[in-house]
Amino acid sequence: MFIIVVYLVPLASFDSLKAATMPPGFTETTITGIAGPTAMELAPDGRIFVCEQGGRLRVIKNGALLATPFLTLNVDSSGERGLLGIAFDPFFGVLNNFVYVYYTVPSNPRHNRVSRFTANGDVALAGSETVILELDNLSGATNHNGGAIHFGPDGKLYVAVGENATSSNSQTLSNRLGKVLRINSDGSIPSDNPFFNTATGANRSIWALGLRNPFTFAFQPGTGRLFINDVGQNTWEEINDGIAGSNYGWPNTEGPSSNPSFRSPLFSYQHGGSPTTGCAIAGGAFYNPLNEKFPASFIGKYFFADLCTGWIRTFDPSTGTAGDFATGIVQPVDLKVGPDGSLYYLSINFGNGFVSRVQFSGPPNPFPVILSEPNTDSAVAVASVWLVRDPFPLTTPFNMSADGRTRLNFFVLNLDLQPGENASSVTARLEDASFKTYPLTVETIARLPGFEWVTQVIVRLPDDTPNTQTLFVSVTLRGQTSNKARIRMK
Repeated sequence: MFIIVVYLVPLASFDSLKAATMPPGFTETTITGIAGPTAMELAPDGRIFVCEQGGRLRVIKNGALLATPFLTLNVDSSGERGLLGIAFDPFFGVLNNFVYVYYTVPSNPRHNRVSRFTANGDVALAGSETVILELDNLSGATNHNGGAIHFGPDGKLYVAVGENATSSNSQTLSNRLGKVLRINSDGSIPSDNPFFNTATGANRSIWALGLRNPFTFAFQPGTGRLFINDVGQNTWEEINDGIAGSNYGWPNTEGPSSNPSFRSPLFSYQHGGSPTTGCAIAGGAFYNPLNEKFPASFIGKYFFADLCTGWIRTFDPSTGTAGDFATGIVQPVDLKVGPDGSLYYLSINFGNGFVSRVQFSGPPNPFPVILSEPNTDSAVAVASVWLVRDPFPLTTPFNMSADGRTRLNFFVLNLDLQPGENASSVTARLEDASFKTYPLTVETIARLPGFEWVTQVIVRLPDDTPNTQTLFVSVTLRGQTSNKARIRMK
């Protein structure tokens, strides 16, 4: 990952930029004026704290970027160094006002550090810096610093550290580079760390190893599950299951691996310029907010982004598959889900950075909508694995099963099943020109691969379904019935 800093940036709140392409029903608002942002975190009171690579920690409050930084640090910002991470103490605003940051110390020997500051309103209390963690000295290479820091559900501080462009660092317990570390909030090392009895000294803080540049990671609210994003070299980007004591294989392996010595990634994607490839995974956030505002299909999904190809996608931990979400984003570097149910993304935008808030503008439980052909009310459907456009002749040669029964396959928006629901929770029916109804058997409810907001519905028609006339199909979920879309029997 390469970070470029440009400091001559005008201050503008909710300025209009080229909007990203979002799914139907999603909108975004943007706050600009951030110089070379690298990471962000949402405070419990709703403020957004944003790290600038050059050393300033900025505050967005009530939708506006405050002119006075929370703090300004003297950092080495060459290459990928600088102010790279931020975390709030689990008891922030209740028992203390502690804010933790990860930054590169400019004095020799160069190294990365985690320090704690005390907040005094929107600025740090003067002289409140307490050094929590001094990391290993850096080589002349200025890349692969990691930098993400987050408190886990266990109250421990997890620290992601890059291997400083020396791949051999990742496979040794003699330094903390290329690792995820786990420490207490005061910098001491928990005795239940996986390598506490095999490593020595400060290296006992190692919690997982075999990583190249874990620039971002995230814990899932409720479950505490940890996903670690590892930026790859030439071929693969990874989402890894964060499990204590794991070795993720770098540099011996990258991407999917069958080597039992290493933990293979949960999901990986290759390098390239397509809508599903990229060059640097950057940002991860689970959609499990206190206020669920997105459609139910997003609950439990993991949002992740790519710096180079400028998309945000979703990963479904239950299926191990990914789907599209947004495109046209300039250099995303971080993602967060707020307690308000919004998704926030941070763009470095060639130094002219901004934070964008993505909201769902539809009703909390929107009505299902059967997709139709442009400028008609005819359902978008296929009668078999063959793509047959309107009109849709549903005859025996096109049946999707050997049982000789006629089936209809169509696509619906807002048909979002909640935990515990399945195809039996959805009802469907046909209606003829005389308003007589025919119940349909719902056989399959499935997400359309690559289009997370679209649900594929397959129904079986009863034997007495009339033919040679126009019929109308509709679906119902939780008492909410969709539009009526035309189909034609032949």
